[in-house]
Amino acid sequence: MTTNGRRVAVVTGGSAGVGRAVVRELANHGWDVAVLARGEAGLRGAVEDVTQAGGRGLAIRADVADLGQVEAAADRAESELGPVDLWVNVAFTGSLSYFWDTDPDVYRRTTEVTYLGQVHGTRAALARMRPRDRGVIVQVGSALGFRGIPLQAAYCGAKHAVKGFTESVRTELEHSGSAVQLCMVQLPGVNSVQFDWNDNEFDRHPRPVPPIFQPEVPARAVRFLADHPRRNLWVGFSTAYTILGNRIAPKFVDWYLARTGVRGQLTDEPGPRYGSNVFTPRDADVDRGAHGMFDHESHGGDPWSWTSMHRRSLVAAALGAAAAGVFVALRLVSGDRCRGPDA
Repeated sequence: MTTNGRRVAVVTGGSAGVGRAVVRELANHGWDVAVLARGEAGLRGAVEDVTQAGGRGLAIRADVADLGQVEAAADRAESELGPVDLWVNVAFTGSLSYFWDTDPDVYRRTTEVTYLGQVHGTRAALARMRPRDRGVIVQVGSALGFRGIPLQAAYCGAKHAVKGFTESVRTELEHSGSAVQLCMVQLPGVNSVQFDWNDNEFDRHPRPVPPIFQPEVPARAVRFLADHPRRNLWVGFSTAYTILGNRIAPKFVDWYLARTGVRGQLTDEPGPRYGSNVFTPRDADVDRGAHGMFDHESHGGDPWSWTSMHRRSLVAAALGAAAAGVFVALRLVSGDRCRGPDA
């Protein structure tokens, strides 16, 4: 913990979208935040968010696909802000196209950023957290890390890889007796700026698969994991039924997605297109913020993750209610016995 009483977090991909919402959420709850991203304007905006919340923000231009840049960023974060208590891997790129139409360089780049970016972030975080035997790492995953959908082969493959990688490293940490916590949060469709700058091979505008949630919803889940680490947290009922449905009836899900998955990711609504950010950041000159174009149909709350995050208190309340019910029932029975049959 730093001398100002605020803990230190690193957020990759923190200049826009979900990452930007995570930066704001952490800053508003007492964290200093180092923000890793490629776009200068987005970085400046994110640091300003931290400053306005009363914390210290640090903008670091870094490409998470490059391990050397990530390691250098981690060194700078610890040098200027202090020991990193929380590392959140959010950065990714994506494309919307049939696999056979996807440029091999785009596919490779998506994999390097979305999968290897989390590997590199985890490596940098562990190199600093393991010797101190404390710290939390949060991998921002997706329901698509459990169930692939059409038009997103590269992204789905990368998120599947993140899940397998994280599970493997978690068992190694447990085997070695480390107190460092490695967590995952799985996201639904989010109203993120990603749909304004992903690589798109269609004339229609990309859209998240409904139901859509605002970026602040997963951001709250990330902050929860920082203080209450657990191996996995699902955000959105849609994430739950996607994961569970694929476990129960994968063939049916194949059939359903083959018929609805393509049109469900495209819209005729007019919206901004900033160009593909796969190779070039699209918030270098203009800060794009956290939200995309779907505010009008996005949910700001999520009963599923709220219940999950409050499950201990809910279970305690349920047990208390049950105990009270048993107590009342026993009193009633006892009263009947005392009065006798002729009462």
